[in-house]
Amino acid sequence: MADKTDKWPENAPGKFYVDQQCIDCDLCRETAPDFFTRNEDGGFSFVYRQPATEEDAELCREALEGCPVDAIGEDGDEVGATAPASGQAGQEG
Repeated sequence: MADKTDKWPENAPGKFYVDQQCIDCDLCRETAPDFFTRNEDGGFSFVYRQPATEEDAELCREALEGCPVDAIGEDGDEVGATAPASGQAGQEG
């Protein structure tokens, strides 16, 4: 079971996340490429965009259920649609 206290900081804020158990198997990126991507330097997946519809969430759940090491969680923090992404505040051009 994924541990939200051990999730990668790169995850977009919200319900779904990938924790540090990820073995970079590519299953989640193949199953739901609109939501999971790879950290090339670290060699792990993370959620870069949270699902907006129930259909999107189903794709993320499919990835969660297929994860061989249970590194994907669905019990992350709920955030409002207007919440800024982590690390975006204070970055003006």
